[in-house]
Amino acid sequence: MGSSLPSGTERVSTSVTPDSSLEILSRREIEQLYDASQAELYQIYRQCSLAVLNCGSSEDDTNKVLEAYASFDVRIIQRERGIKLEISNAPAQAFVDGVMIKGIKEHLFAVLRDIIFVQNQLRFNPYYDLSTSSGTTDAIFNILRNAKVLIAEKDPNLVVVWGGHSISREEYDHTKAVGYELGLRGLDVCTGCGPGAMKGPMKGAAVAHRKQRIGNGRYLGISEPGIIAAESPNPVVNDLVIMPDIEKRLEAFVRVGHGILVFPGGVGTAEEIFYLLGLMLHEDNQQQRIPIIFSAPETSADYFESIDRFIGLTLGADAQTMYDIIIGEPDAVAVRMLESMDTVRNIRCDARDAFYFNWSLVVPREMQLPFYPSHENMQALRLNTQQSAFETAVNLRAMFSGLVAGNVKAEGIAEIARHGNFQITGEQSFMQAIDGLLQSFVEQGRMKINASDYRACYDIVSEA
Repeated sequence: MGSSLPSGTERVSTSVTPDSSLEILSRREIEQLYDASQAELYQIYRQCSLAVLNCGSSEDDTNKVLEAYASFDVRIIQRERGIKLEISNAPAQAFVDGVMIKGIKEHLFAVLRDIIFVQNQLRFNPYYDLSTSSGTTDAIFNILRNAKVLIAEKDPNLVVVWGGHSISREEYDHTKAVGYELGLRGLDVCTGCGPGAMKGPMKGAAVAHRKQRIGNGRYLGISEPGIIAAESPNPVVNDLVIMPDIEKRLEAFVRVGHGILVFPGGVGTAEEIFYLLGLMLHEDNQQQRIPIIFSAPETSADYFESIDRFIGLTLGADAQTMYDIIIGEPDAVAVRMLESMDTVRNIRCDARDAFYFNWSLVVPREMQLPFYPSHENMQALRLNTQQSAFETAVNLRAMFSGLVAGNVKAEGIAEIARHGNFQITGEQSFMQAIDGLLQSFVEQGRMKINASDYRACYDIVSEA
């Protein structure tokens, strides 16, 4: 589902100007962009820009991507009529006959908008208090509003789709078939914007929207700086948003979406599942009825059997009632999701809440705080039965987030290289369940795209 990294001779240098976003800026705004590009945000900006231009690559190791394009550079040039980007030694697959592909150019300027402009505003604007839950949610809202992805006049129809970037051909075809059925019923798709289970539903929905003559179909991609290089935005995405970190990305998903659809995946998908279940288990979200469907082809039925069993062992039977599992039957998945949209609409109306942003959902502070995947933090996670199901979900989400970092994120890979594998500790029953689930991910090649080269970044240690 993509080519490997190209050889060292396939590079393009050019300059590009925006077609719409950011094409009209004040001098002060241009100066802010230029100043930010000289500061510490520049490396994040460069990395995300490279990820966008590297669309179609099958390499999901951030460090390898950065090493392969060590000479890549992108600079903001100030002009009287606005700005342009001067790009050096970019991946050739982003161009056709020397001209940058239009969709990729749109993504490139979306990176500029979110990484530099938005973060620069959040950092220095006293209005945003990121030390509070409400302040963080308000910042997320404003990032999405600035990206123009909140549409007030639309009824609920946005399905958030989660799943692995490293999946089998049968699973990919299933995601595309489900996306097609969603599109035939006028539903839009939001994913993490990468390959695999994030690309398939968008492709299927795009074809279906064409058949139904839906000209404004939405294929919203939400990423974050640490993961985007491992999961470069796929070309179907027509709205790209880069959130500051994984926690804000997850909150953005659950606040803009009207239903959640989960396909098979690895530790990243497990992180998303436990984040969502943690929210649903919180006492302040008892009135929330977010439709949640787990879907897989017949050949992968055992995947969600394992996930369901693991949820029962760690979170309990109540958590297992919060989702439906539908194996095969892409049309049944779409019908169920479409039927759920009326329920979502009625709940939002009763709560006098917006259709485009779920303000009434409570995201506790402990689920908003960024989890830094250090060895100390990973070992300190409480994984036992001496706590509530909500607390267990929070800790499992953090554990899976750390494993994502150890697998594909530059800082996590560097942490493993310096100090060895993460140590995951807890009660023996929990450790056996976690070990079994992670081992099944390894055996099924779900940890990384290049599964044959996978080396575990963790060790399981049971407490006495």
